[in-house]
Amino acid sequence: MQAFSYERASDATAAIALAQNAGTRFIGGGTNLLDLMKGDIEKALHLVDITKIGLDDIIENAGGVTIGALARNSDVADNPLIRTRYPLLSEALLSGASGQLRNMATVGGNLMQRTRCYYFADSATTMCNKRVPGSGCAAIEGHNRIHAILGASQACVATNPSDMNVALAALDATIVVRGAHGERRIPIADFHRLPGSSPQRDTNLEAGELITAVELPASPFADHAHYLKIRDRASYAFALVSVAAALDVSGGAVRDARIVMGGVAHKPWRAAASERALIGKPLSEASMREAGALAVRDAQPLAENRFKIALAKNAIVRALAIAGASA
Repeated sequence: MQAFSYERASDATAAIALAQNAGTRFIGGGTNLLDLMKGDIEKALHLVDITKIGLDDIIENAGGVTIGALARNSDVADNPLIRTRYPLLSEALLSGASGQLRNMATVGGNLMQRTRCYYFADSATTMCNKRVPGSGCAAIEGHNRIHAILGASQACVATNPSDMNVALAALDATIVVRGAHGERRIPIADFHRLPGSSPQRDTNLEAGELITAVELPASPFADHAHYLKIRDRASYAFALVSVAAALDVSGGAVRDARIVMGGVAHKPWRAAASERALIGKPLSEASMREAGALAVRDAQPLAENRFKIALAKNAIVRALAIAGASA
């Protein structure tokens, strides 16, 4: 583990000022960052502790809800506003990690989770474009069972590991960030990046920017939503495939829909064609299967992960059926 310095910020303004030097990282819960530092994957030179700067409120705001970036995952999952208005987010958070980790992990940190690719996590492996740009991607010809089937590139086939991010994408969240040049809002769809030729950048955050909040708009999906996570074991495992399914149903027909997959791409993967195919139709076995097929029609599996195509199709059907069960 590389030596580093540490400083506690008194407020957000001070934290941002301290983070303008190269090699600086913010630390909240530290559940991902510290693991990566111990493995010499993340080489932070200076840590800015932001645990005492506030930013942990969950408040009603203009018909929606604003979640502070330092709110703990367990607190968000159990919050009455979230459980009532955004049960999809509560389900997704409760399916991630362990209770102990959820008690430490923050919303902002969850947004910034790095991939769990075998080769990225092994500092002895020299071929990883995320760690060493230009070195190659060992996973393409190596063990790639857990890797991407959508949106990948020759530079990287890793996946985003977060459950929360998938639900936020289905709920059209906006990420509020502050930096040296002021505040800006980033739609969740634009926050995470596909790998392209620069997989070392997981997000569109600029250096020294601090996530301050997540804004959720008013949602029509509270009554008909489900987060389904398919994994190798029942707890504390990352998704092979996950699905956030949300429906607005009226008069027996689907008025609006959201289908977002996790475990299949470098970012939460919204299946827009599948959503469009459902709108205006009754939620039937045929329409759900069509949605599942459309979601993976452009899939490009690797040697060991072709099973994810069928798994994703069936997971979408199941998630939609559960979401629409009371429609």
